[in-house]
Amino acid sequence: MVRREHLRDAALPAAVAVLGTVELATLRTDGWGWGIALECIACALLVWRRRYALVVCTLAALVLLAMPWLGPQLDEPATPIIIIAVVAYSLARYLAGLRGLLGMGVIAATLATDYALIDQRAHNASDFIFVASLLGPPYVLGRLTRRLAVQGEQLRRRQEWVEQEAVRAERDRIARDLHDVIAHSISAMVVQTAAAQDLVRTDPDRAASALADVAATGRRALSETGRLLHAVRDDGDELGLSPAPGLDRLPDLVESFRGSGLRVDLEVEGPMSPLPAGVDLSAYRIVQEALTNALKYAADRAASLRVRRTPSHLSIRAENAAGVGVVGGSGLGLLGMAERVSLFGGSLTHGPTGDGRFVLTATLPITGAGDGG
Repeated sequence: MVRREHLRDAALPAAVAVLGTVELATLRTDGWGWGIALECIACALLVWRRRYALVVCTLAALVLLAMPWLGPQLDEPATPIIIIAVVAYSLARYLAGLRGLLGMGVIAATLATDYALIDQRAHNASDFIFVASLLGPPYVLGRLTRRLAVQGEQLRRRQEWVEQEAVRAERDRIARDLHDVIAHSISAMVVQTAAAQDLVRTDPDRAASALADVAATGRRALSETGRLLHAVRDDGDELGLSPAPGLDRLPDLVESFRGSGLRVDLEVEGPMSPLPAGVDLSAYRIVQEALTNALKYAADRAASLRVRRTPSHLSIRAENAAGVGVVGGSGLGLLGMAERVSLFGGSLTHGPTGDGRFVLTATLPITGAGDGG
């Protein structure tokens, strides 16, 4: 990457050096050989304009402005104007604050010296205007470009921070959801243990079966606990007594979106229960987010939803018409879905298709996930 950037920095000075060589070799003015040498030296210095802008840019300009002393006058070839423009732009683009004005002052003073000691023409206010028009616009352009670059970097960092916060918030939400699952499992274990205590003397076989169920439920709860990414907390429901939603509530969820004005074509293949509790809850959240996106952005206020279960996995496919000219959202909902899917080792794909549709597919593995309760 560094080598590519260095080559890019060298490309412009090299092109200008070639242009200046061809121009002076064609003009063949007095001292044109010295002119070629000085232009090439100035261009070579500009290769490092990004790293050492103040030193190399100022020095490149001073080398170039020595041309009237050794070679052609500055008003004879046109290439020096290009070099001076690159110098002025670089002093503004690659230096913070107004430090580049120091180099600009040195260049202006050297130009004035050349005019006073070498140039035999009569001078007036037009010379000042010419120098200002030569140095000013490239410098202003460099300042604007630097400001835009700084703002772009700030926006990029801000977006990264927003995405990180969205992922963190989604992980916290996953933790709260899985807390519900584990709380349900523990409640079931308590009930089954109490039943086993009642049966241990009267019906040992049934008591043993109940205790086996307790052990199985405990193992599944431990499996779910291993998926937690953060310390479990449950704002507003510290005991985890609220029932965790799952795909058994899918019809109610779809109906709520229909009530909001979204036409939903629902297709369900295979039994939606029993599912591993964590998978069940995460699938519900993914469907909820997919329909929310469709409600916001679907051009025709319609979406199709297909939920399919196989012995090994659960797949979700949501599709809607992409709106023409609609500005995309923040993408944070998609980040949340990706976090949920990755938690279970699944996969998520999304994006527009060639026929103007937006398709989202999520796959969650079921085999080995266990039932959370």
